[in-house]
Amino acid sequence: MKVGQKKGGRISLSEINVTPLVDVMLVLLIVFMVSAPLMQQGVEVNLPKANAGSLSDADEPIVLSIQSNQHISLDSKSYSMSALSERLEALVIAKPELQILVQADQAVNYGVVAKVMALVKKAKIHRVGLVTAPEN
Repeated sequence: MKVGQKKGGRISLSEINVTPLVDVMLVLLIVFMVSAPLMQQGVEVNLPKANAGSLSDADEPIVLSIQSNQHISLDSKSYSMSALSERLEALVIAKPELQILVQADQAVNYGVVAKVMALVKKAKIHRVGLVTAPEN
């Protein structure tokens, strides 16, 4: 009797057909390659370069962006200075241990960044970080 053959003359197939598995994996790879660039969101800001360690925290921080034209946005929603102050105070009431990351374009005047930082401190937010790009 040959290997892989039963008494009745039927051959038992002991191999796994991986072709459907490879097809599914290739389709999933293509889907993720196409959808990954679409998941990026946020405001385009030219960040200053600095060597600083990253923050590690369990809570998701809120990003406050200042663009080169002094346009201020908080989590991709635009605000004026007075509206920003009110929004920050409301956020602190809802979440006392709030963390803010300030992402300012390097072309922005230092005075504008200082005013925004003063609004953050006035709202009693003590956990503030500055976002920079790596120097390399």
